[in-house]
This record gives sequence, C-alpha cells and structure tokens, in this order.
Amino acid sequence: MSASAVHSLWATVAAPGADGGFTAPHIEYAQLSPTLIVVGAAVVGVLVEAVVPRKARYYTQLFLSVVAVAAAFAAVVALAAGGYGTTKAQIAAEGAIAVDGPALFLQGTILLASLVAVFTFAERRLDPDAHGNRVDSFAAQAASVPGSESEKAAVKAGFTTTEVFPLLLFAIAGMLVFPAANDLLTLFVALEVFSLPLYLLCAVARRKRLMSQEAAVKYFLLGAFSSAFLLFGIALMYGYAGSVSYARIASVVDGTVKQIDPALADTMGNDALLLIGAAMILMGLLFKVGAVPFHMWTPDVYQGAPTPVTGFMAAATKVAAFGALLRLLYVVLPGLRWDWRPVMWAIAIVTMLGGAIVAVTQTDMKRLLAYSSIAHAGFILAGVIATRPEGISSVLFYLLAYSFVTIGAFAVVTLVRDAGGEATHLSKWAGLGRRSPLVAAVFAVFLLAFAGIPLTSGFAGKFAVFKAAAEGGAGALVVVGVISSAIAAFFYIRVIVLMFFSEPKADGPTVAVPSPLTTVAIGVGVVVTLVLGVAPQYFLDLAGQAGVFVR
Repeated sequence: MSASAVHSLWATVAAPGADGGFTAPHIEYAQLSPTLIVVGAAVVGVLVEAVVPRKARYYTQLFLSVVAVAAAFAAVVALAAGGYGTTKAQIAAEGAIAVDGPALFLQGTILLASLVAVFTFAERRLDPDAHGNRVDSFAAQAASVPGSESEKAAVKAGFTTTEVFPLLLFAIAGMLVFPAANDLLTLFVALEVFSLPLYLLCAVARRKRLMSQEAAVKYFLLGAFSSAFLLFGIALMYGYAGSVSYARIASVVDGTVKQIDPALADTMGNDALLLIGAAMILMGLLFKVGAVPFHMWTPDVYQGAPTPVTGFMAAATKVAAFGALLRLLYVVLPGLRWDWRPVMWAIAIVTMLGGAIVAVTQTDMKRLLAYSSIAHAGFILAGVIATRPEGISSVLFYLLAYSFVTIGAFAVVTLVRDAGGEATHLSKWAGLGRRSPLVAAVFAVFLLAFAGIPLTSGFAGKFAVFKAAAEGGAGALVVVGVISSAIAAFFYIRVIVLMFFSEPKADGPTVAVPSPLTTVAIGVGVVVTLVLGVAPQYFLDLAGQAGVFVR
C-alpha cells in the first residue's frame, strides 16, 4: 500500500466529526424491534438459568419464550401495517439491515413457525414419568456422559435442560437478521448466531444420545466448512468491490460506480474475484438450504437431532436461508444473471431429482422427511431462478406453506412411540390408521401437502413457483419439477397405504396422548395447510405486495 493511501486512511480515522468528537451511529430501534425483542429475551433467558430456582425454570423459560416470539411477531405486523414493507421500505442500522417487504414477510414466517416450534420443545407428556418427574425430549443433564452415573443421578433428581429455550431464542434472532442483512459481514454474523445454537440443540436428545451427539458433530464440522467458504467468498468480494455493502457491490458489478478507492484500484473490477467470491458465498447459502451437492449433512442431522429441533430446523432455517439467497441474487448480483442462472439450473435439477429418488429407498421416517426437504429445496430454487417479481413472491408463499407442514409432520412423528422412544422405522407405522385413525389422518394430510396434491398448501406453493419459472423462461425446469413431484408422490402415498391398508403388528408402537402444546402445534399445521390450499389468494397477494427488495 502506498504512503499516500495509508495517510488518507489515517486522516479518515482521525477526523470523524467536525469538532474532533466521535459521531454516534444512528440506529432505527423501532424498525429493528422484532430482532431486539428476541435477543433481549434470550439474554434474560440466560439470566433465568443463573437466578431462578431449578423447579421454576421450565415454566419461566416457556412463558418468556412464548411472550417474546409473540411480541416480536406483533412488532413485524406493526411495521408492515406502518408501510415499511412497501412505501417506507428503507436501509436501517447504518446500512447493515434492510427493512422491506421480503424481510418482514420472512421474519413473520420465521416467528410464526418458531412460536409453534416452542410448543413442541415444551412437550412433557409423551414419555412415561421418570422417578415421578415429567420428562421432555432433551437430556436431563447435557454435560454428563451418556449412560454414566451422573446422568442416572440427574434423571433421578428430575433435572431438565431448560437452556434449550434461550438457545432457541438466539437461533431465532440470527434467523431474523439473516434474510434482512444488507451487507456481507452482517450476513456472516447472523449465520453464526443461528448456527451455533443449532449445533448445540442437535446434541441434547434424551433418547439415542450417542446418535444425537454424532449428528451434532457432523453438522458442526460441515457447517464450519461452509462458513469458511462463505467468509473466503466475502473476502474476495471485498477485494472486487472495495466494500461489503450490497448496494456498492451491485453498482460495481453493473459498472455504474463512480468513485474508486486508491488502495483497492488494482483489484477492483477483477472478474475472477467476483466469480469465485460469488460462487463461494452461494456455496455457504446452498449448504444451509440443503441443496445437492451440499446436502450430505441433512439426513444424518435430521435423524439424530431431537425431533422438536429437527422440525424447527427444517422449517425456519430454510426460510432464513432462502431469504438471504434471494436478496443476494436479486439485489447484489442481478448484473451477473447470465453467469449464475445456468449453475442454479443445474443445482435445482439435481436437487429435485436427487432428493426424490433417494427418498424412495429410505426406511426411517425422519430420513425420509429429510430427503423430502432436499427435494423441496429444489422446487423452491425453481422459483428463485425465475428472476422476475413473481419469482420472489412465489418463493415467499412456498416458504410460508412449507414451514407449517414441516413442523406439523415432525410433531406427529414424536407421538408414535415404543419402549425405546420414538418409533421412526417405517415398518413400525404399519396399521397406524387402525390403531389411531385421527393421528394417521393428520399425518396423511401433511404427506399429501408435501406431495403437492390439490386443496393442500403444497399444491398452491408448487403451482406458484412452477408458474413463475415457466414465465421466466425455465420451462424445462418445470418439466423436471413435475417428474420429481411424481416420484416424490410415490413414497408419500406409500406411507399412507402402509398406515391405512396394513395389519397392525401385535408388538407395534403406541400413539402417545400429547399435552395441549403439541396438539396446538399439530392443529395449527393442519389448519394452515388446508387454508393455504383451499383459499390461497389472500396470502399470494400478500406475498406479491411483499415481493419488492429495497436497494
């Protein structure tokens, strides 16, 4: 770096205000209130663990989590009603966060899905009581070695890992920032804020603890790789544009930038940096989405994690990651469309076909739903590739529909149990429709929605993304999508046939009677699935109004 460049940088640092004082940043607290409420509650939740007596922690944490998520959702609704999704859309927090239609729509979806997920986390009636104490899905004492004396003592004493609630709130906070991030560093910080709690939550299953810990280690190692790719991509992108701000990068890509930083004059506009950096950032986001070939963690983690965590992760992480992906492609890289579209085409095709074909061979219910979620990532990518306003709104609608079906389906999986806990092997589900017709019927509704059968939310969502893709010139992709949907329908309907047309085994699993919490979670899933399937127009219009990014 030249001496003059160093001097100019030093002068910039040394004289921030006219009077030599420090100029405080201007933060729009009202526009950031949904995230701030959740972060504040998460911090209070950590203090609750330190201060509140053990017996009272569970109820305190549950109350705090529900109130915080509900209040944050109310704040999102208030912002949308105040026009921040349309006419007053703006960049807040010194350019770090975008407050616009897609951000508010996705934040609202994440918060509603999280509220339902909190109920599944709090369920304590599915397992038989241990030593007179009700138990939940999480290890009595996460730090104790599986099968050790300290673990047995913790179970006997009735300990519960109530730390899962503040961890959940931190994860939600990161997910709220992720789709709204307006510079690459904010994107990376948000990614870490929601990933680290998820790595921990995956490891604290009460049953099958070694499998749960293995899932968490796999997720952590692969997640660390994807974060490293993302961070290296950010570094290359900074070298290319001289900034991590989305607007600045977009203007350098378009060639409309006027002022060039002398320190970066040699690298700015170097297309190799742009292409490699963009590819690496996309890899980091596609990992979170679970797209092929970055999907390897999905089946193992979904199978090993506690089922309430799997449901929350499968729904909310996808919403946040697709939100960030949309903003990156539509705000930062629209000038690079001819480069990224063919690559995304290929990824969407292998994701749709790969998820659907491999799911046919699965014998475990959670792994089957994992491969199903990979196929759905491919369907949503078809909407992303449309590069039209309808593409954005169709993806928003699909994410809303998908998140509730997913949490509902995993909530039903927690109900089917045998002596070893959840009975996730497909053979155990044979004849479930005769043992417990209501539970089997509800699960059938969710499976039909995943398959995209008319009058369910899945059909409305698939129709919206395929229509947007066809209008955007990706007709071949729609054909592949329809073929993948047909393959996927086979294994969903196979499960329905297994439940209703097979003889139940004498030693088969029982269906646990849940508390009102899980009942509400499953009920909300069914209602949303049917309402979005029978009368989707209002929500499609809402997604259409919310489908404009602020630049």
